[in-house]
Amino acid sequence: MFSLEILLAFITASTLLAFAPGPDNIFVLTQSAMSGPRAGIFITLGLCTGLIVHTLAVAAGVAALFQVSTVAFTALKMIGAAYLLYLAWGAFRAGTQEIDAEGDTRLSSSAYYRRGIIMNITNPKVAIFFLAFLPQFTQADTANVSVQVFILGAVFMAVSLICFSMIAILSGFLSAYLRRSPQAQLRLNQIAGGVFAILAIKLATTER
Repeated sequence: MFSLEILLAFITASTLLAFAPGPDNIFVLTQSAMSGPRAGIFITLGLCTGLIVHTLAVAAGVAALFQVSTVAFTALKMIGAAYLLYLAWGAFRAGTQEIDAEGDTRLSSSAYYRRGIIMNITNPKVAIFFLAFLPQFTQADTANVSVQVFILGAVFMAVSLICFSMIAILSGFLSAYLRRSPQAQLRLNQIAGGVFAILAIKLATTER
């Protein structure tokens, strides 16, 4: 269904995006720094569970748009490209983020898990990003698009789970390093901006 080249490109892009500073991984980092790796890991599980909702929504919407109308497909990809360019612009202009490491009361594992789910599914930018990101790696002429989106969503969740869990486990070192090195934050923002810009160009030039 997917060539090795496409799958490796998707995993690479997903890994870069998972490690680039953003609301989700900064949330995992700060919660882990305040309450320990356990908190970060359960928040990560919650965030990945929330991605299931976004994958289901994208799979249904993308399949319908691909099957119904060339105009709808073109409109979708241009909206997606515009949004990715907006993310690239924001990443290039982003400054450093202050990480608040003040104390936090320890909650149960289920409370951290729920916190991750709510954090993810109440962020509309995640749904819009998935809608812009996943279709670029599908191949409409080889297999059912919805099935491909489910697979890509599952791969993205697995990559996010691994990367965010690493952030949670290494939170003590990472939080201290980021507080000492604003330049590291800026460099990661530049990498993220470059990835978003490349994806925007790829999406805008995609043929139905």
